[in-house]
Amino acid sequence: MGSWYWWMILGMAVVTYIPRAIPLTFLEGRELPEAVQNVLRNIPYAVLGALIFPAIFFIQENIWFGIIGAIAAFGIAFTGANVMIVVLGSIAVLAIFSVFI
Repeated sequence: MGSWYWWMILGMAVVTYIPRAIPLTFLEGRELPEAVQNVLRNIPYAVLGALIFPAIFFIQENIWFGIIGAIAAFGIAFTGANVMIVVLGSIAVLAIFSVFI
């Protein structure tokens, strides 16, 4: 392995670390406004929706799996569950649904 691999890994580590370290450094000990906290709290659900919705259209065999999975994910997310619970819950619903089809 050439030395440029190590320089590339180091560069990627620095580029990944800087955007995470700067807000932590400057916002340490400060309370964000309630509106900003609400937006930040909803980002994982928005990303989850952005990943699920287009994937429904790329299902080749049975589109009902995508629709039922999306409905299950939306229903679980609507209850205010953690994003990981939403993902695992929709997978469980699809596993149960696939047994009956």
